[in-house]
Amino acid sequence: MRHLITVAFTLIAAPALAHVGHVGELAGHDHWIAGAALGAAAGIAIWGALKGKKKAAQQDKIDAEVSDDADSDLQEA
Repeated sequence: MRHLITVAFTLIAAPALAHVGHVGELAGHDHWIAGAALGAAAGIAIWGALKGKKKAAQQDKIDAEVSDDADSDLQEA
């Protein structure tokens, strides 16, 4: 009988699954502030990356204009 009960409980056992909503209950409100800070940091990182791409594109445009001016000066000489 003991083996039958052990096998039955083993077969019906499942892992406990939790969703994000339980984090606040377990950790308190301070962890929500940390989550908001991480979200803000991610937003700032994305903004900085996009801004860096814009600067690189502007620098490429300036470099192209400078090289075009240098080529035209050489052709005039």
